[in-house]
Amino acid sequence: MEEKKINKNENKEPKKKKRASLKSILGGDILATDFFRRQTKLLVLIMVFIIFYIHNRYASQQQQIEIDKLKKELIDIKYDALTRSSELMERSRQSRIEEYISTKESDLQTSTNPPYLIE
Repeated sequence: MEEKKINKNENKEPKKKKRASLKSILGGDILATDFFRRQTKLLVLIMVFIIFYIHNRYASQQQQIEIDKLKKELIDIKYDALTRSSELMERSRQSRIEEYISTKESDLQTSTNPPYLIE
């Protein structure tokens, strides 16, 4: 039995830790180490989160660009509506209507009697 105990102790020699050299990092050998094998699921999860983060940021930037474009378009449309409204007010003034009618040589005339309420 003593031989078996000795054999077990002989097998438990301290493992030599390899230092990560630039060659092993660039060659990809570092990914085959025991640490990376044990942490594969965590590393995949971290990569998924990184990809999700990058996508989310890109999508939010695209939406912000679209919002800015729509705000500028809205301002342009508001100014256009204001311009058209003022032109309509200008054309529908009584003096402009009378002037237009007089140039067309129409029989229409402005009423001299004030309007009254019918009950």
